[in-house]
Amino acid sequence: MKLIDFHCDTILRLMEKGEQASLRENDLSVDIRKLRAGSVMAQFFALFVDLAKTDNPLDTCLTMLDRFYRELEANKEAIQIATCWRDIMDNDAAGKISAFLTIEEGGVLGGKLSHLRNFHRLGVRLVTLTWNYPNEIGFPNAKEEYRKQGLTEFGREVVAEMNRLGMLIDVSHLSDQGFYDVASLSTRPFVASHSNARAITPHPRNLTDDMIRVLAEKGGIAGLNFAKQFLGDRDISLVEDMVRHVRHIYKVGGVDVLAVGTDFDGIKPKQEVASSAEMDKLAQGLAKAGFNEGEIEKIFHGNALRVIRDTLG
Repeated sequence: MKLIDFHCDTILRLMEKGEQASLRENDLSVDIRKLRAGSVMAQFFALFVDLAKTDNPLDTCLTMLDRFYRELEANKEAIQIATCWRDIMDNDAAGKISAFLTIEEGGVLGGKLSHLRNFHRLGVRLVTLTWNYPNEIGFPNAKEEYRKQGLTEFGREVVAEMNRLGMLIDVSHLSDQGFYDVASLSTRPFVASHSNARAITPHPRNLTDDMIRVLAEKGGIAGLNFAKQFLGDRDISLVEDMVRHVRHIYKVGGVDVLAVGTDFDGIKPKQEVASSAEMDKLAQGLAKAGFNEGEIEKIFHGNALRVIRDTLG
């Protein structure tokens, strides 16, 4: 079963490990060998920037972007940049994995649309508007005091410009009011790249039932997050808990809103599905729970392909 994974933090982990670490093969959850073993068609690679750990978010992000492209160059026989639906199709036909470049923390833009446009020119096709801190775009769900605060005026400009450029707006981490602001402003489908169902696990990073319905109505998707704290209250993330979230989101928003955003290499260990190579465990769990092959295909890659085609072209 081919997979499109909307979120991993592997580039950050490679940066932390130094130049000796490689995307080709490593001890992380994501490398080329594991991506191939898991039939991953496209992997979205986040450039994650922690605003509290850098004095220059833009420079930090650009340094990570350089590492991303150097890894692709070193492994060009196996993986290639993708910026649209056609790229995925062409790469897949050539036997290559597609790599999408994303930014997790809209604060790297520094309040300038010119930086957004330049990142688009450099291949970035998805921006997670906030992480866990307020920025020039809006507020996160990390603290209750932020949850009713929406997009700033600059945030509204970012939504409009991302629509114009053909970029995916990602509301994972964004405040509840920010979510609804994006929903009312965006003329294209948007995504919650790595978020689950709040009705099943009452974590603010997860989506309420109303959010799931709105996301579905806008033609967007929610990527199933494998982090244990977003799945339940166990010490390990289990497939059965993933299936509970999938079943609930299916019931609320329909099969077309479901996708996968593992959060690999951004989450703590103790996962039943420990790497990209083991994604068949989720497919088997869904089949055992009564999902048919067509539905599993939509969850694994079909819905993602639709949103990529409708938004990125």
